[in-house]
Amino acid sequence: MPPVWLVVVDTSASTRRHGALSRAKGFLQALFDQAYRQRARLALITASGAGAQWQRHGLKASRALGPWLDQLGAGGGTPLPAALAEARRWLALQQRAEPGRGYRCVVVTDGRLKALQGIQGVGCDTLLVDIELGGIRLGKARELARLMEAHYIHLDALPPG
Repeated sequence: MPPVWLVVVDTSASTRRHGALSRAKGFLQALFDQAYRQRARLALITASGAGAQWQRHGLKASRALGPWLDQLGAGGGTPLPAALAEARRWLALQQRAEPGRGYRCVVVTDGRLKALQGIQGVGCDTLLVDIELGGIRLGKARELARLMEAHYIHLDALPPG
């Protein structure tokens, strides 16, 4: 049974700073290519404006994600806590329905949240990719990863993709 990769992408206005979202798209394209090679299924949530938006629900990874990724933009506030809550709810339902399936979560964010209170993990192995760029960095993504019990890596530490 192929695994499901749950990808949560912060597309708030702050991710446009210093080309962070543009650089993150390279990482996401490499991630989608890897999912395609491993025959993984993808569930994608974006977080911008007033809430979380589902983009894909457990579909097979495919080359068709390229155009979606190309048009991915950013704007509005940072409803990442709502996106993580939605991801947690969805994942719990999936794990009950298919307990033998493997699940993995990747969260892409600059961590620029107003508050970190109440942040929890989503319920599976999680990687948080910090895309905060520029000379002045708040560094909240590292704390966010700690609260989520997620592995942390900064975009600068990833190979160019």
